[in-house]
Amino acid sequence: MAISKQYLKSKPICKVTFTVPAKEANEVTVVGSFNAWNTKSTTLKKLKNGTFKGTVDLKKDTSYEFRYIIDGSYINDEQADAYAWNDYASAENGVLNV
Repeated sequence: MAISKQYLKSKPICKVTFTVPAKEANEVTVVGSFNAWNTKSTTLKKLKNGTFKGTVDLKKDTSYEFRYIIDGSYINDEQADAYAWNDYASAENGVLNV
């Protein structure tokens, strides 16, 4: 899994691209504090090589908790900037510092 960040000079925005290699998966979604954990709002697009990819515009100088949902299973990104315990889910979430 990979996360790339592109900061815009003209706006306080960072374009964050999530890339998830999941050839066998049917659907990959990224959920987090940036989209109110909405499981329908940020579905990644499956590419011909089996990788799922999507870009989200996020406000700079902010930290966001997030996880992937791969065919219904919640997964953390090993390249997250940090991890934070979430009592609601009784699991760790990845942290993205933008």
